[in-house]
Amino acid sequence: MTKAERTRQFIIEQSAPVFNTKGVAGTAMSDVMQVTKMAKGGLYGHFESKEELSCAVVDYCLKTMSDSISSGLNRKKTAKEKLFYFIDHFARVDKPIIEGGCPMLNFGSEADDTNPAIKERVNKGIKDSQALLSSILACGQANDEFKSDWQIEDFAVKMFAMLEGGMLMAKVADDNMAMKQISKMLKDEITAHTI
Repeated sequence: MTKAERTRQFIIEQSAPVFNTKGVAGTAMSDVMQVTKMAKGGLYGHFESKEELSCAVVDYCLKTMSDSISSGLNRKKTAKEKLFYFIDHFARVDKPIIEGGCPMLNFGSEADDTNPAIKERVNKGIKDSQALLSSILACGQANDEFKSDWQIEDFAVKMFAMLEGGMLMAKVADDNMAMKQISKMLKDEITAHTI
């Protein structure tokens, strides 16, 4: 990495928790200046606009989340273990990977009507997550871990939607009880379809 690339990455990494907590609209360049200890001219030397920086931050947050999940999944052997890990990973609402919580939930709910570029990035993250779950489920069926009549595509959508909804409920209520119930329901359903 060149010095300019390292500085650009530093700005993204330092401002990611701010954007993920306050949102794109709620984050001012003065907030970024505060966490990076850089002057406005220095920031604009690396990013032409707040829009360019916010898109880079969303990309960084989504990749950080994806890499963290993939790293944990790679340590699991069976499809059931992988699914349980995925559930547990999202259920840790009090210990998010990135300060502020799930970037798909945060940026998606803000950008759905206001920012097409970020909406597109979040939508890709959602589709990638559902494809990952479908792939794990398909491997489980192919390896005779799961019953062959289980509608795995439907379950992948259901599982992802329940986890994201559970995170929203936990954040709004400041209570993780709903997420614990959702985790148990999902694990019970997986176990019921395990051979």
